[in-house]
Amino acid sequence: MDLKTKQGSYSKERFSTKWGLILSVLGIAVGTGNIWRFPRIAAQNGGETGAGAFLIAWVTFLFIWSIPLIIAEYGIGRNGRKGVIGSYIKMVGKNSAWMGSFIGFVATAIMFYYSVVAGWCAYYLIESLFSALPESLDHAEMVWAGFQSSTLPSIFHALMIFLGGLIILKGVKSIERINLILIPSLLLVLVISLIKALTLSGSGAGIAYLFTPDWSTLKQPGLWLEALTQNAWDTGAAWGLILTYGAYMRSRDDITISAFQTGIGNNLVSLMAAVIIFSTVFGTLGSSMTDGEILEVMRTSGPASTGLTFMWMPQLFNEMAGGRIFAILFFLGLTFAAFSSLISMIELATKVFVDMGVTRKKATIGVCVVGFLFGMPSAISVDVLANQDFVWGVGLMISGGFISFAVIRFGADKFRKTLVNTDESRVKLGYWWSLIIKYVIPVEVVTLLVWWIYLSASVYAPDTWYNPLSPFSVATVFLQWGVMMILFKVYNKKIADKTILN
Repeated sequence: MDLKTKQGSYSKERFSTKWGLILSVLGIAVGTGNIWRFPRIAAQNGGETGAGAFLIAWVTFLFIWSIPLIIAEYGIGRNGRKGVIGSYIKMVGKNSAWMGSFIGFVATAIMFYYSVVAGWCAYYLIESLFSALPESLDHAEMVWAGFQSSTLPSIFHALMIFLGGLIILKGVKSIERINLILIPSLLLVLVISLIKALTLSGSGAGIAYLFTPDWSTLKQPGLWLEALTQNAWDTGAAWGLILTYGAYMRSRDDITISAFQTGIGNNLVSLMAAVIIFSTVFGTLGSSMTDGEILEVMRTSGPASTGLTFMWMPQLFNEMAGGRIFAILFFLGLTFAAFSSLISMIELATKVFVDMGVTRKKATIGVCVVGFLFGMPSAISVDVLANQDFVWGVGLMISGGFISFAVIRFGADKFRKTLVNTDESRVKLGYWWSLIIKYVIPVEVVTLLVWWIYLSASVYAPDTWYNPLSPFSVATVFLQWGVMMILFKVYNKKIADKTILN
């Protein structure tokens, strides 16, 4: 089979069923973003009396950010039938190839450290199989610290990248088949874990804290910034991942229904995970600590609370009958979730190079080798990982702005009427979507960024906001974004010509 024939065969690949599409897209987003990231972000943004205000902001962004952008990504991907850059060029024109490149790079930059977190999940699965569950916080912290100070994070990072590459080599059918197994298995394990967590004495205090609003926290721009980026993390909105899978979407699949199923289903999983974690921590420590002390523990479980799930879930299972079995099931499910999301990230980058004429085999190997090398700093240092999570998590806002720009340039109403509301659509997308895409999303991006920059410079970090070496500064974000944008802008024509010609 020659290269042209191969490329044609990939362009004709489709998900075979509606559920294959939905479960694969849930595989993108139902992952450590829900189970590892969401509970720690909620803990960090909770106020004196609760984290409910953060949840309100988070749910708000589901409907005025994530779902509208998911609809846009499905439409762009199905229309273009290529990867992120190819479909973006078809929508906007080749002069904007650098924007599509940036969208794709944000997800790829997240992939670099996401495979490290996926490796953590696999390590804790093995730990739950062969080691005793921690009996105390000190024991849990010792396991976590011992793991992080060893070479094991790098080894497991390499393992997850390698296994993900094997799946991608087989194409979309392999992605669909593995997600039909992974995602239902994960959901079953989470339901079992939820039931067990709720039986812990004192778990009610954790749930009460999670859902009680501290209204004063809504005045903090950082909370709104975190709520938006977390919802993007939960749902996969603006990553370009859904856009990539949209290229494999059947013409008769309903974009509007699929987008709501994806967004709402994902956020329900995040809430379930948060209830499990908060119930566990409050239920385990409630008899010996005040609520304030418990929250301090949650917020300091590793840099940016990166160790929260890994320190506390084993203790939950130690408290229950048959705990080892449930620990194995939970970390098996968490590994499945991380792996399914990692697959989509590798596929995004691979498909970009396939569109440029590279064979799938060479593209996959290249992406995995680069992913391993650029992920090593995060594997070696949790502080580097926390920085990358911050920089590219906020970068999802820029990606969302670029997707919104593409729809506006094409014509929001034209997009809605011709690409979404097809003859086969059962639910017709209303004018409300056009308003959000044209006005609300651009305003969200500009307002939150300006608000965050101003307060970082004047209130939060007046002495370090301009220091690019400070891990959570404005300068480190703009420096890393700027380098990539300049590179893509310089090579815009070359990227566009290479993508269009193949």
